[in-house]
Amino acid sequence: MSTRTRPASGATSLAEMREFASFSKGTQRYIRRSLDVGLARRDAVKRWSRDPAEAAGIRAQERIYRRLDPIRSAIPDDSGLEAMEPLMAPLITMTAFDLGQDRLPCFASYRFLYERLIGAAVRPWLPGAFCAASALPHLHPDRRRTLLQSISEAAATAPGWSNREPVLPRMGREGGHRRRRLITEFHSP
Repeated sequence: MSTRTRPASGATSLAEMREFASFSKGTQRYIRRSLDVGLARRDAVKRWSRDPAEAAGIRAQERIYRRLDPIRSAIPDDSGLEAMEPLMAPLITMTAFDLGQDRLPCFASYRFLYERLIGAAVRPWLPGAFCAASALPHLHPDRRRTLLQSISEAAATAPGWSNREPVLPRMGREGGHRRRRLITEFHSP
């Protein structure tokens, strides 16, 4: 089965930019850094670390993000229990790492990042992975409560999901000159 995608409208791009702008500066920085790490675009340690502790955190993130390719290839076509296991275990582990960094304060920021790291096909699986990772004991109970309360009922119980890839994409791997310019502006630290 083949699907054709067409360029998204300017309104979609604008909506994504507004959503990104609604996040705190620290969350924006973490999303940009995570995209650099996850998409292996540049030396993330050199670009983003401000001290040895942050450099160590980025190196740990690089190790955790090695799961990205297996996650992308494990996204099932259906919601059967057997089909989801190869996806959910590494997705929950990676999610738990990112939530443990205390830079993604809510489901919206998590979803924004993971749609760009993994792609639109992961959307149906994000609420489950987020809730599972948010309930793990490595997070402080108050943080677990805040994270779990951040996912709306609509997001948790959606009957369907868009398969349209994000416009502010997995940022920079493909696309024309205009798209690269937009991405560069979106990414400037």
